[in-house]
Amino acid sequence: MSSALQVRDLAIGHGNHSLLSGINFDIGARESVALLGVNGSGKSTLLRTLAGLQPALTGEVRVEGVPIALLGAAQRARKVAVVLTGRPPTGQLDVETLVALGRQPWTGRWGTLTTDDHAQVDRALRLTGADHLRQKALHTCSDGECQKVIIARALAQDTPLILLDEPTAFLDLPNRAAIVRMLRQVAHVEGKSVLFSTHDLQLAIDLSDRLLLISDGALWTGTHAEALNTGTLERTFAGSGIRFDSGGTHRFER
Repeated sequence: MSSALQVRDLAIGHGNHSLLSGINFDIGARESVALLGVNGSGKSTLLRTLAGLQPALTGEVRVEGVPIALLGAAQRARKVAVVLTGRPPTGQLDVETLVALGRQPWTGRWGTLTTDDHAQVDRALRLTGADHLRQKALHTCSDGECQKVIIARALAQDTPLILLDEPTAFLDLPNRAAIVRMLRQVAHVEGKSVLFSTHDLQLAIDLSDRLLLISDGALWTGTHAEALNTGTLERTFAGSGIRFDSGGTHRFER
């Protein structure tokens, strides 16, 4: 399995304050990986560093073998698509126009869409189940619809790596499950590498291929079974009143 993302000896943080160090992991093509940890553990900072949106303290991030720190903004946008938490400023944009903005890294100087660009937009809308929304004004979309559209914009970028920060935030359970299933399909069927942070513990266990767990200033990676068998999953959420059974289902103590 080839690796779209390679992380070596990475330390992340703000200024002189380190949140995590000694980070080493790969994410392969056709792999959907969930990033878990308590609030303030460094999930968003890690994703922003991987995307090249903020500098690493030490170490290196490579996308398809190329150091992300050496890429300009336009070059990065051809390698990494990023979905951050919250609705984007929408104005009066319709859904199709917003998704088409994902093609900007590939269009010419004047931003004119080619036949291939339009095909990528259509494909992204189909994959996310948002094709029926294409003429809808974005400000009239529900939270669930809007999240699908924002992910469709990232898919339209057609990058090997997709990073998402809390893509299921503020959604009800059916929509949360639909988003995570869709990300899994994008990875498996479209050959993308997908990394998403989430607080939806059960969805991550049930529907992702692998976990990244942030605990006590360190990052662990492995399968759900390994996380359970080694006790790493329970240690990550120690003190939160969560207990796990042998199958990975969690329960809350009274």
